[in-house]
Order: sequence, then C-alpha cells, then structure tokens
Amino acid sequence: DLMPSTLEGQITMEKTPSYFVTNHAPKRIHSMAKDIKLIIVVRNPVTRAISDYTQTLSKKPEIPTFEVLAFKNRTLGLIDASWSALRIGIYALHLESWMQYFPLSQMHFVSGERLIVDPAGEMAKVQDFLGLKRIVTDKHFYFNKTKGFPCLKKPEDSSTPRCLGKSKGRTHPKIDPDVIRRLHKFYKPFNMMFYQMTGQNFEWELEDDGVSRSSQD
Repeated sequence: DLMPSTLEGQITMEKTPSYFVTNHAPKRIHSMAKDIKLIIVVRNPVTRAISDYTQTLSKKPEIPTFEVLAFKNRTLGLIDASWSALRIGIYALHLESWMQYFPLSQMHFVSGERLIVDPAGEMAKVQDFLGLKRIVTDKHFYFNKTKGFPCLKKPEDSSTPRCLGKSKGRTHPKIDPDVIRRLHKFYKPFNMMFYQMTGQNFEWELEDDGVSRSSQD
C-alpha cells in the first residue's frame, strides 16, 4: 500500500536491509510481484558484523564488547551464530530462502567492497541489470576521505554533494586479531557456498588477516 504508482516506462524502487534475512519476505514479495528484480548488496561478513556492532554501540555504549558477544565459549572457540550481527553474514543460508521463489536471473549482487573503490563500475552493472541507459557514471562520484567512501554529486549543477549521514562513516573499534581470524574461519565454508550459489567470487578470503578495505561504515 505504501508503494507509489508506477507509469509505463518507469521503475519503482524500495529498499529495506532486513528483507534479505527475514524468513517470510521472499514468499510475500513473490505473491506481490513475482517478476520483480532484486538487488542485494553484500560485503565481507566479518567486516559487516563489526559494522553492525559499531552502529549498535553508538546507540547503546553499555553493551558488552564485540569479543564477548561473538562467542558462546571463547576458550573452546564456539562462535555464537545466534547473535544477529553474525547470523546476517551467513549469506548462503538467507539466499537459499530466496531461491525457493526467485531465479538467479532476477537477482543482482553488488559487492560492498567494489562499491567503495569503483562506485561507477558497480552502478553500471546495476543499470544494465535494470535495463536502464547508463546515466550514472564516474563523473557523479568523488571520494570523501573523511568518511572513507564515495559521495554522489550532480555534475550538471552546483548543488551540494550528497553524502551518507552522520550514522555512516564511524570508525570501527579495534577488535582482537585472533577473534577476527576465528570469524574468518567460521564464515569461510558459508562464503564458498555463497560463491557457488551466485556464480561470483567476492574474494573475501584475500583480505589480509581479516582487515577490510574500509575500516569505516
């Protein structure tokens, strides 16, 4: 009921991060529009978990440390996969639910890492996927060193560039390298499964010691 009417030749878009990990979302969306095109932005699940924690920490500074929340038993190395910050990064599990209702041809996966280093390249793929003319190009972006990611600008006028708000660009807390290594080991089989399911290699295992290309979100 909230979606605006779409005229012939128009595309209506809507985004909600929680759709991908909500069990009943695929069925409901399929019943509404089975021909819909789906765009999923993913990033290294370890970095994603730290980003998730960073956002929560900014609102609830009294919460336990990341290291405490990540384990059921740190001595035994038992990861707490029920913690939402970690569970969301098990992408293969969530994708399996969507593939029960939608073919891969209706899905496009955007690399969060490549979106930072090559926003125009990733946007070109999105526009191709949607059947749109490539209007958004490299001239629409500039890299904001303070925030650590690209911002959008309109080359045809002098309007103020649009960057993501204050809730984005926070510096990540320093996490024990041993915890990061354990998390990489935990996610690796799920990542491999995700690569196989999507036919894309996001190369998350190539990041040195689990340190992401961006330490801010």
